[in-house]
Amino acid sequence: MDPSLSVIRKRGDFLAANRGLRVARPGFVLLAHPNDGRGKRYGITVTKKIGNAVVRNRMKRRFRELLWDALPDSGLPDHDHVLIGRAGGVERDFAKLRDELAAALDRAAQGKGDRARSPRAHRSRRA
Repeated sequence: MDPSLSVIRKRGDFLAANRGLRVARPGFVLLAHPNDGRGKRYGITVTKKIGNAVVRNRMKRRFRELLWDALPDSGLPDHDHVLIGRAGGVERDFAKLRDELAAALDRAAQGKGDRARSPRAHRSRRA
């Protein structure tokens, strides 16, 4: 692991990253947000809808390895980088994930994010 990388741990930092640039790929969504000179930082989010704890932890380990490899060279300086796991990333080939992350970081460096999500309408629960 590169000592210049640090981990995002506070909820507020994750929420701030959600307001940043969004680049979606089949296995993950990359969020990139300026962090006021705190260096390159990363965070990983994998929700319960992806799978049980074993599956989620495996995905987080794979993402962590990808980020440790890619961010020192390709990461945006003084930005927070958050990877959000998607169901397509659970069994995705590691080399393919690496290529997708490199492409997502290139796209983020160019300032080309994906279209912003439309706000969800509140859905009522059906009994």
